[in-house]
Amino acid sequence: MPLFNLSDLRAGLTRDQRLIGLDPGKRTVGIALSDVLLMLASPYKGMARAKLAVNAAEIMAIAKKEGAGGLVVGLPLGMDGSFGPAAQAAKDWAIALSDATGLPAALWDERLSSSAVNRMLIQEADMTRAKRAQVVDAAAAAYMLQAALDATAAGREGKAP
Repeated sequence: MPLFNLSDLRAGLTRDQRLIGLDPGKRTVGIALSDVLLMLASPYKGMARAKLAVNAAEIMAIAKKEGAGGLVVGLPLGMDGSFGPAAQAAKDWAIALSDATGLPAALWDERLSSSAVNRMLIQEADMTRAKRAQVVDAAAAAYMLQAALDATAAGREGKAP
């Protein structure tokens, strides 16, 4: 299944469908979920990175349980906006995951999402490193998904956040 522009993906959702945000890492995939109004993203959980079929089955189960109709996958662009090997790997994974689940997918720039979340958890939540490790992946997915939702909200397409 080809990747969608996020605005087109949103427009194709039926009423009350959510989006799943995914922050794919080497060991863990952070998962976030939007609300049905596509206004607010919340951390959902972290999932161990496994074979595609295993991860796709778990994501499909979440989509069915929560009423999600699409995926927003974090795209790790370089700091200068360049499209390197990590971005290509995330794009390939997003396409394969979309094919495996039958859910439409879009990519969204996730530069610095993990850094921003870690900084917030240290400064605001005063969490230990061990506790941060348990929540950072899902929180980074929510951070990325929230940015995508904000940037594509009605009347905001094409405007800087």
